[in-house]
Amino acid sequence: MSQKVRVRFAPSPTGPLHIGGLRTALFNYLFAKKNGGDFVLRIEDTDQNRFVEGAEEYIIEALNWCGIPFDEGPGKEGDFGPYRQSERKQLYKSYALQLIERGKAYYAFDTAEALDQHRKDHEAKGKTFIYNWHNRQKLTNSLSLSNEEVKNKIAAGEDYVIRFKSPENEALLLNDIIRGEIKIDSSILDDKVLFKSDGMPTYHLANIVDDHLMQITHVIRGEEWLPSLALHTLLYDAFGWDAPEFAHLPLIMKPVGKGKLSKRDGEKGGFPVFPLTWNQSEGYREAGFFPEAVVNFLALLGWNPGTEQEIFSLEELVEAFTLERVNKSGARFDPEKNNWYNQQWLQKTSDEELAKLFAAQLQKKGIASQPEYVRQVVSSIKERASFVKDFWELSDYFFKSPTSYNEKAVKKQWKEDTPGIMQEVSELLDTIEDFSSSKIEETVKSWIGEKELSFGKVMPPLRLVIVGDMKGPHLFDIMELIGKEESIGRIRTAIAQL
Repeated sequence: MSQKVRVRFAPSPTGPLHIGGLRTALFNYLFAKKNGGDFVLRIEDTDQNRFVEGAEEYIIEALNWCGIPFDEGPGKEGDFGPYRQSERKQLYKSYALQLIERGKAYYAFDTAEALDQHRKDHEAKGKTFIYNWHNRQKLTNSLSLSNEEVKNKIAAGEDYVIRFKSPENEALLLNDIIRGEIKIDSSILDDKVLFKSDGMPTYHLANIVDDHLMQITHVIRGEEWLPSLALHTLLYDAFGWDAPEFAHLPLIMKPVGKGKLSKRDGEKGGFPVFPLTWNQSEGYREAGFFPEAVVNFLALLGWNPGTEQEIFSLEELVEAFTLERVNKSGARFDPEKNNWYNQQWLQKTSDEELAKLFAAQLQKKGIASQPEYVRQVVSSIKERASFVKDFWELSDYFFKSPTSYNEKAVKKQWKEDTPGIMQEVSELLDTIEDFSSSKIEETVKSWIGEKELSFGKVMPPLRLVIVGDMKGPHLFDIMELIGKEESIGRIRTAIAQL
């Protein structure tokens, strides 16, 4: 690669960024960084009817949250701006006219009604109407009209479009880095509209012109653009430009059943399909996912490192990523597995960091706590959690005494002689000077031995009175953290209540 690698992510601001779009951005980013290249964001907003307020900001925020920011784009002007197609409008007409001069495109004046009539006529005969080589001489365009007639129509302000003149009977050999060689017969292609008389290009023209002018070397995009590959390759040819290399990524499939992952699947299955919340749809960020976990699971949707490794940091992904290892077939979205990735990243996160996140939750509940205490609590419960939002349920008893006790556990553990035993345990605890987990354990266990009691008579009910349930980490660790007074107080409260 003598030329510097340049890739682009080119979304339309028509709504939130779907997780599939985010993965496209991620693969572009990984490829650029792996090859010392540039990652460009271009906003394809030529379709002003579908423009949605706030969508562009959403896309930028999502990329930044994931830690895959663009090198060039809106607000980060490089040498190839502007990066919004609506601000490049004046560029495209001259390129459309260039194609007409080269005999690669033509003016078409067919009205919507006339084309609709042709469609219906074809349908009645059991055929499909395609505007291309086999009927373009019979339709209202600059191939069937005289130069004079064309000039007059344009001068009179008649609506027109500029269509690409796709070649007849050519065997096209297209290349895709992921899919290999693709053969297409040019006779089945329609003459796509490239430009409209209102001065707006269609997606196809704007896309090719921009990729050329921005010196894009590799176009990495979703499989849904595969049908456009023939036209795009022909357009590069028609302009006499070198085409970039193409790679079409596999679709992200529903967790169950057939078809592409949609917003509805997320609503039905109770999992996000957007990186950040949009209107009523919760995003991965707000659902409590770590951005590293989202990047990790997205990278492995349709790409395979060729090893057993599943947990990757962004740096490791850049190191390992190649387009050749992207799969051709669709990748099934697995919400359960995504939760597992988050759990793995939660375990990798420092107790200090997690304690800060948890402290914010405690504050919302009106619970004041010391940072060091919260850190110790987090350290003792985090291996049971997949999300920081699980912490409260796993640790509420560290912050408040039980006010009720698990009924099933009470039935099973609270026998006639239990109150007496618990009373003795509370007196025993009162004698311990160094109230550390190991000291409490040693004292209680040797007392159980002296009394010739079974562990089952003492330990489960003791957990029940301290925690209110049969859950939680090592019991003596809990007691050390909540302290001597609180431990004894909880035992006495339970004796009185139960």
